[in-house]
Amino acid sequence: MTVTPSQALVVAAEAAEVVGLPAGGAFTLLADASDTAGTLGVNRLTLGRGRDGAKPHHHALSTETFYVLDGELEFLLGGEVVTVTKGGLVVVPPRVPHAFGAVPGVEADLLAVLTPGIDRFGYFRQLARVQHGLEPFDGLLPKQELYDVYFENAAGWLSMRAAR
Repeated sequence: MTVTPSQALVVAAEAAEVVGLPAGGAFTLLADASDTAGTLGVNRLTLGRGRDGAKPHHHALSTETFYVLDGELEFLLGGEVVTVTKGGLVVVPPRVPHAFGAVPGVEADLLAVLTPGIDRFGYFRQLARVQHGLEPFDGLLPKQELYDVYFENAAGWLSMRAAR
């Protein structure tokens, strides 16, 4: 169902697409921008113990909001690493580099909202294929503008995560 200015959008749990990730994680695709007249996009992300959720990136147009449903996450926000636990909220404005992952030894579950919405379900599906080793990461590079996801240098984040 697509929402119009005079309608509400309801997504039943069984209607949401679940895209599996390694180590028991998954994207649950709840609402894409085309479902909400461009106002927002919403997905749920579950991460296995210590798994990365996203490498460093920024959004040129959108604010990304994360609500931690369960577990504990490390967020790279600009140049600072912040740990956020169940019930915590993170709001990342446009152009702020960020990354996140589950704390080592801990699973995590979070809700992510992107405003204004950008149709990104295709991005999440492709990212899952990358994480399963079915496609190269470089295949996402030509689509950065389409998905409003601009990748940053990941070396520092990856070395920090590997050291833990």
